[in-house]
Amino acid sequence: MHTWFECKIRYDKVMENGMNKKVTEPYLVDALSFTEAEARIIEEITPFISGEFTVSDIKRANYSELFEDATGDRWFKCKLQFITLDEKSGAEKKISTYVLVQAGDLREAIKNLDEGMKGTMADYVIASVTETAIMDVYPYASEGEQKEGVVTVEFEGYSKEIESSILEQKSFEIDFNGEIKVKFEKRDIGIIAVNAIDSDGINQKESTFGRLLKYKKN
Repeated sequence: MHTWFECKIRYDKVMENGMNKKVTEPYLVDALSFTEAEARIIEEITPFISGEFTVSDIKRANYSELFEDATGDRWFKCKLQFITLDEKSGAEKKISTYVLVQAGDLREAIKNLDEGMKGTMADYVIASVTETAIMDVYPYASEGEQKEGVVTVEFEGYSKEIESSILEQKSFEIDFNGEIKVKFEKRDIGIIAVNAIDSDGINQKESTFGRLLKYKKN
């Protein structure tokens, strides 16, 4: 059973024009208490932001399910209504619940939601699907799922497992399965892209420069 907390991080972010801007970004953390949620988000976010940052807000998030999709780079809040019958009156009543779905766009979100709900015995309707501002989600990983010294890096919808020691280097290059090759450098605000070449040999520096590299411990 997951207990989700939405944590907001405030820091100076390098924008596409190279200027710094103070931003506040929300993240979702699986934790047992507010105190643990704060400790976990600080641990998870520290590798990305070398400069100062603050946890500006923490609140409970009432998600009953989480459906991940590594190919998606957005998170959608889906409101479901389960239809049941009142045993006494026989009247139909609806019970609402919220599910968080990772996807590339609205269509994929609905598709991933239906896929994740397969096998559900109760009837339900999708009341709403709304894109959130959530940047990333950090669930607990069981001991059997953890891989010592290995992390999954994510960048603009691409992901790959690499040795965690690579992230300690001042600059390094990651080939995302032949689709795009990105050069990263450690800066004060975190690990950012400084150049990128796609599978067609086209330079994508203009659209990727300054974007942060994210990672999750396996």
